[in-house]
Amino acid sequence: MVNNTEYYKVLGIGRDANETEIKKAYRKLAIAHHPDKNPGEKRAAAEEKFKKIAEAYEVLSDPKKRELYDQLGEEGLKGGGGPGGPGGGFGGFPGGGGSGFSFHDPNDIFNAFFGGGMGGGGGDPFAGLGGGGRSRSRGGGMGGMPGMSGMGGMPGMGGMGGMPGGFGAEPSASAPPPPGEIVKPLALTLEELYKGGTKRLKITRHLRSGRSEEKILEVAYKAGWKKGTKIRFAGAGNEDEHGQSQTITFVVEEKPHNRFERIDDDLVTKINITLSQALLGPDGGGSITKEVEQLDGRRITVSLPPGQIVQPGQETRVAGEGMPVSKAGSAKKRGDMLVRWNVVFPKSITPAQRDALRKVFN
Repeated sequence: MVNNTEYYKVLGIGRDANETEIKKAYRKLAIAHHPDKNPGEKRAAAEEKFKKIAEAYEVLSDPKKRELYDQLGEEGLKGGGGPGGPGGGFGGFPGGGGSGFSFHDPNDIFNAFFGGGMGGGGGDPFAGLGGGGRSRSRGGGMGGMPGMSGMGGMPGMGGMGGMPGGFGAEPSASAPPPPGEIVKPLALTLEELYKGGTKRLKITRHLRSGRSEEKILEVAYKAGWKKGTKIRFAGAGNEDEHGQSQTITFVVEEKPHNRFERIDDDLVTKINITLSQALLGPDGGGSITKEVEQLDGRRITVSLPPGQIVQPGQETRVAGEGMPVSKAGSAKKRGDMLVRWNVVFPKSITPAQRDALRKVFN
């Protein structure tokens, strides 16, 4: 019995799912099960799941491969031998070569999808993978008819799925290597990361012809993004000798701030008070009250209860006044502000003050 439902189950979609539903399912699952998001003991299981998700997406996102899968199932698609029938070959298609096809690296699929090569809707789903070690010449691939090798018997198939290059049974020795990646820092202030925004950055890319051209990239960053967040522009970099363009990846860096330190989604700031204030409170009594200027310019009032002796490094938490939380679906929308009270000791005291203090503390 042909097993032609597993890939649909992997992506959690019905057999009648359209292109948009398939992409939406892949996006959600690929992020959730990416090995980098599942460190430690969970990584091995995540890698297997991530590979299966990519496999399912690679087949179901392409109409011709999906049609073959629906007829032949996973084993027939991989092994090149279907359930038999007139004509033999690949699942009953005339002239089949019976060698199946190889899947792309799941990381290449992920990078292409989120870098723009696969997420734009339409076009060659494998654009931007830079050859991936497989032939990119027309007519190669899986045929069993003139001009086709491997799987064919179906008119009009340039490789499997009707895409240029297709998937040959053996990797081509002439396939160009992937074009690689250019990594650039994107230094942002805490004020910028608090609000989100867009930077227009001018880059110079070198072309295969030897010429250079300038290009403006609009780099959008979301409120709450953390350092290390990556923004990819597929095909925006230099051209190699094969005409393939590199991916440019911007990595968010946080500029040091003169008032705040960011710890995860919290903002930490320091307020100085004198030793006298820490022990006795403000002159005239009452509570110690200070103002902190927030990253958006607002003034946040912070107070300590009257009569409280303030310990050096003591913290006051102001809920909801930290950085925005960028993680989708998070119940908490903002982190907190942590105010650390820094008790400033006097550099010197007089003998009379020393004697008075001894009398008080003894």
